[in-house]
Amino acid sequence: MCADRPKRRRSGGRAGHARPAGAIQQMDWRIPVNMDAPTEPLTDEGIQAIHEGAMTILEEIGIEFYNPEAKELLREAGCIVNGDNVRMGRDWIMEMVAKAPSQFDITPRNPDRKITIGGRNMVFGNVSSPPNYWDMELGKKVPGNREQCANLLKLTQYFNCIHFAGGYPVEPVDVHASVRHLDVLYDKLTLTDKVPHAYSLGKERVEDAMEMVRIAGGWSHEEFEASPKMYTNINSTSPLKHDFPMMDGWLRLARRGQALVVTPFTLAGAMAPVTMAGAVAQSLAEGLCAIALAQYVNPGVSCVIGTFTSNVDMKTGAPAFGTPEYMRSTQMTGQMARFYGLPMRSSGVCAANVPDGQSVWETSNSLWASVQSGTNMVYHAAGWLEGGLIASPEKFVMDCEILQQIQRYMEPVTWSTSPDDIALDAIREVGNDGHFFGTQHTQERYTTAFYQPFLSDWANYEAWEVNGGTWTAERAHRKFKEIIAEFEAPPMDEANREELEAFVERRKVEGGAPTDF
Repeated sequence: MCADRPKRRRSGGRAGHARPAGAIQQMDWRIPVNMDAPTEPLTDEGIQAIHEGAMTILEEIGIEFYNPEAKELLREAGCIVNGDNVRMGRDWIMEMVAKAPSQFDITPRNPDRKITIGGRNMVFGNVSSPPNYWDMELGKKVPGNREQCANLLKLTQYFNCIHFAGGYPVEPVDVHASVRHLDVLYDKLTLTDKVPHAYSLGKERVEDAMEMVRIAGGWSHEEFEASPKMYTNINSTSPLKHDFPMMDGWLRLARRGQALVVTPFTLAGAMAPVTMAGAVAQSLAEGLCAIALAQYVNPGVSCVIGTFTSNVDMKTGAPAFGTPEYMRSTQMTGQMARFYGLPMRSSGVCAANVPDGQSVWETSNSLWASVQSGTNMVYHAAGWLEGGLIASPEKFVMDCEILQQIQRYMEPVTWSTSPDDIALDAIREVGNDGHFFGTQHTQERYTTAFYQPFLSDWANYEAWEVNGGTWTAERAHRKFKEIIAEFEAPPMDEANREELEAFVERRKVEGGAPTDF
């Protein structure tokens, strides 16, 4: 295998993601730009209070680091290490965090799928990591398998409103854990040409992932490390802990210049204080220390601060999502991300068990909280159910209808005020008695004037009934089947594909990643 062979011409390009008429008429690929002023519930005093809380946690309480290398690096940086507990001064934290870029690009194997993280840009990713799957044909919750995972990856590629391919869209438990990362990442890199994610779960999985992404893109090692081509997300183990394998992957990717997202999972009332300000302060402390470490290892490496602060049902202890508290904590974290000059990640989530009304209103709440907060990177934007325990293709399709509406909402044409938009000539033509249907102004614009849904049914009841009376989830199931039937994988350089296949087979023979079963 020659790592530095001459670059080949990649087939595809823009034609690789053009969508002919088929299962749906969807919006073109674009990176939404959020021009709304963010919702900011915190006063200046509130921002300082939460910052002070986060810094006090880091200085006086400390974070447990179970990775020896991370502890040694933090000791070297001047932090106070006592066993696994690490306390770090605010001046050092702020100095390190200031080295992180406020905006950066991630470029996958198809450069036309490049995404920009930061500023007013907002990108959406697929559901990631549920162990279970549900669709209307099965009618029940089942453990995920590779075929289901591949079908969800096909939806990830198909929908232009999905900008990056997150973790396993459902865990394929029919593939042994030692080689699961090899098979799923191979599927991801061949079925999609969007920015890929890799799990930070130990040396072998991370190193394999970086090599597979490099091979798929046809990059030399130097080209791969020159700028981000992929990303990882780690979660702290709340309260106030970072485990061994995630921090190991974090450091490996940091050293090779790949994008890093840290997202504490702080459930108020269980893993964080019951008050949202306390939960946000704890979440920030857990995230900022990881970003500071990454900047110490590789100054300027691309980092994102994530939020997954919600609340539990105090009657049952179950996680709740899309709640008023979830929305406010997301908005508050957005203010704090801007205070620290960091891009932000949030999520499109719900606690519903099936793709019903609850699933839509909770996901819609969480997605609009992402808009209001100025989020740059939205995880789990399509397909999430049962608090992240179920992935559903019907829910995926339903969520993409919401995402397209958000994208349309962000298009400048919806608030443009040019003379053509004010339309005084048309108003004079119609005057006080008439309608605008027949005016030239309307005729020139009626096909593109308003958002056109691919899933919503705007017919009246009688027409809906004559057409079969199908409910939303049933229509989504049909769209899912049509999309899978017509799906075509994006083009890929054949030499890159062959090298990728050879790498996967070699690593399987070598045993993949170690497991205890």
